[in-house]
Amino acid sequence: MCAAVPEALPVFLDIEASGFGAGSYPIEVGCALSDGRTVCCLVRPAGSWQHWDAQAESVHHISREVLERHGLPVQEVVGRLDEALRGSEVYSDAWGNDYAWLSRLYDEVDRVPRFRLRSLRELLNEDEAARWHAVKEAVAGELRSTRHRASSDARVLQTAYARLRAQAGTPLTP
Repeated sequence: MCAAVPEALPVFLDIEASGFGAGSYPIEVGCALSDGRTVCCLVRPAGSWQHWDAQAESVHHISREVLERHGLPVQEVVGRLDEALRGSEVYSDAWGNDYAWLSRLYDEVDRVPRFRLRSLRELLNEDEAARWHAVKEAVAGELRSTRHRASSDARVLQTAYARLRAQAGTPLTP
């Protein structure tokens, strides 16, 4: 008798940024991988990245000084993401923003991601989409995810997706 192989969860990505709109850039990238591990990197701003929004800082609680001291160079962040995500379909609940910030990260070092960023909406049917926000908020509360940080947010997204699928009795993989 063979043991059932657990079904892998889709990979989720979240990005915290210096603000919104023109000039904003990624300051932290986090992923929840299909095997349950997380990857998270603070990004040291490139020299030309000057935009800073104090309101955004009040949400994610990451100062520019912390990034200067503890952030990784853009080249290293890109390398770590490509190593962890190579060949993967990676999902985001804020695809438009995350795609722009991911592009800014990769453009800075003249590279393209070795993975494909997709919208969470591609994974959800109409019923799941209607229930998404309530389930996500419930999961965030249960995980006590009070930190608005990239890897914590990615874990909440992945767990909420798994819960939606379990409630419907549908497979985890798209």
